[in-house]
Amino acid sequence: MSETLADRNVIIELIQNWVIWRDTGDWERFRTIWHLDGRMMATWRQGSVDEFISASQKGWEKGVRIFHLLCGTSVDVSGHRAISQTKTVISQRAIVHDIACDVNCMARHYDFWEKRSGSWGLVLRESIYDKDRMDPVTPGVSVPLDPKLLAQFPEGYRHLAYLQTQIGYTVKQDMPCTTGPAIDDLYRRGADWLRGSA
Repeated sequence: MSETLADRNVIIELIQNWVIWRDTGDWERFRTIWHLDGRMMATWRQGSVDEFISASQKGWEKGVRIFHLLCGTSVDVSGHRAISQTKTVISQRAIVHDIACDVNCMARHYDFWEKRSGSWGLVLRESIYDKDRMDPVTPGVSVPLDPKLLAQFPEGYRHLAYLQTQIGYTVKQDMPCTTGPAIDDLYRRGADWLRGSA
């Protein structure tokens, strides 16, 4: 097996572990996926991995559950650096206007990896949001969404953002979506990372 293929396999395993350990609240093992300076960017939290873990733990204790279903990964390796892109479905359930609702968002995890002292670790995870929908858990129930609030958020994650605001989160309103300046900038930064830029 070539070194590049071996590196890809290690990164794919780390991506899979990210989902299992995060979604089950296994925070100690989840932390091992990241380098010490790792950062996480999501709709509801942006900052260091330690801040993300702390916020996730607090949400977990309050009953917040956000699950991820992986749908395929592409990894580009360049020496001791890599960029991966993983299709995922983000699924979250919460009460919206007194009605239990599920939001499913088709998204991508765009990851910046680096091999340090022989070990791969996650330096930055950016999330890209393609499209989403909200459904009441009970069939036939109508959810009275506020159209003005819904329209404040980008199309790629507006229902996810709506639900998250209902449970008290402040949602970032300029996350990368399928097209636009934010994703163009992210792809540029990814290419620069593979070329060795900071």
